[in-house]
Amino acid sequence: MDALNAHLRRQLAEIEKAGDLYRDQGLVFPSRSGTPMNASNLTARSFKPLLVKAQLPKSVRLHDLRHTCATLLLCKGVHPKIVQELLGHATISITLDTYSHVLPNMQGQAVTAMESVLS
Repeated sequence: MDALNAHLRRQLAEIEKAGDLYRDQGLVFPSRSGTPMNASNLTARSFKPLLVKAQLPKSVRLHDLRHTCATLLLCKGVHPKIVQELLGHATISITLDTYSHVLPNMQGQAVTAMESVLS
């Protein structure tokens, strides 16, 4: 909440500075003029400099972060339904089909759980 409130304060200052040129469309992360961001501008002006700062390869795509997030959550045992909802997949089968390769230990976990229940 603190980060979003700080973002809102910066955004309100930018809106005031832009004056009549700003076209408020109710976006949380608009362009400087209030319109939806252009994907290539977002990548070139914001994302690529962050990659440099984080000492990551410039070949990393924004979408790669989405895959990384899903993979890390699933590896940490977050239920696939939660990951599906976070990613906005229409069905859990999309999530499981895409990320099942990171869940090989689930069978072992199921066996351990069954042993625990039956003993």
